[in-house]
Amino acid sequence: MKVLVESVVTAKMLRPDSKGRITLGSIARGISGYAMHLEPNGTVILKPFVEIPVKEKWLFENTSALQKVRTGLAQAKNKELIDKGSFSQFSDDEIE
Repeated sequence: MKVLVESVVTAKMLRPDSKGRITLGSIARGISGYAMHLEPNGTVILKPFVEIPVKEKWLFENTSALQKVRTGLAQAKNKELIDKGSFSQFSDDEIE
């Protein structure tokens, strides 16, 4: 049986300012917010999360569509592309 253990990558002393705020600085880059959990012993756990626009939410709820997007992105990254020609005949938009 394998046991996966997460290791602490960085330990850092953070001190609150005069208003009790703690600045996370660069470790918060790319994070929309944190879910905070206060344990009975006073330990504070912050779990980072990233928000997505409502109109993109459906993709993450549709596993089949999400897998197709991921496959397409992987194919594009590996230059596994096939030229299908112009799709302009399907557009109603005028190009300026």
